Amino acid sequence: MCLIFISLSNHPHYKLIVAANRDEFYHRKTAPAQYWNDHSQILGGRDLEANGTWMAMTKSGKLGMVTNYRDLKNINPNAPTRGQLVSDFLTNGDHAEAYLKEVHHKAPQYNGFNLVVGELDNLYYYSNYQSKIVRLEPGFFGLSNHLLDTPWPKVENGKKKMLPVISADTVSPNDLFEILLDEEIAPDNQLPSTGLDIERERALSAMFIKTPNYGSRCSTVILVDRNNKITFQERVYNLETFDFEENKFEVVM
Repeated sequence: MCLIFISLSNHPHYKLIVAANRDEFYHRKTAPAQYWNDHSQILGGRDLEANGTWMAMTKSGKLGMVTNYRDLKNINPNAPTRGQLVSDFLTNGDHAEAYLKEVHHKAPQYNGFNLVVGELDNLYYYSNYQSKIVRLEPGFFGLSNHLLDTPWPKVENGKKKMLPVISADTVSPNDLFEILLDEEIAPDNQLPSTGLDIERERALSAMFIKTPNYGSRCSTVILVDRNNKITFQERVYNLETFDFEENKFEVVM
């Protein structure tokens, strides 16, 4: 994922609300959200080139998601895939905090990442650009390609637009999906400096990215109510027309 919004224990009826876009090169082979053939307890999309995932969960309520930390001056082309950090958490028996302590020891091997793992109402955050395990308190968070809640324009824009939706008595996945489609470009004086040229920084400043070879390929919304009923909904976009196919799963723990 490259843009994630998380509302944790911050709503009277939902213990968790997640809304996210996955940005990736169009040519990278990907499977849509489904239960995995080799790990039938895991639900999520899958990167078919490195066998990791950007966001997935288990039937028992473990959840993981990752974004890249954008630092083009420090890219190791031989680094292990960051998507494996999510799938490894979901396939082992470690508690999130113990798992992140293991990740901390091997974190320098990886290119920059932000990792969120845990149970549905007990999430932890770690970045190898911060090297600190953080237990998320109840609240509303935004994460892109810098540290958690770094006020990049797309993060601030998304939080502002989503707040009325996630504050409503009943949260509408369709409304969250519509916000994730926002293509507003940030003014030049608000753009981050991550090593890209100005045209690229502009294009990547939108919540929903469209460029000739890279962009937002799918959106995901997860709702978990206070009775542990989980709705996992994904929209996968046609990269020519940007129509979508929808995959929806419901789990009761």
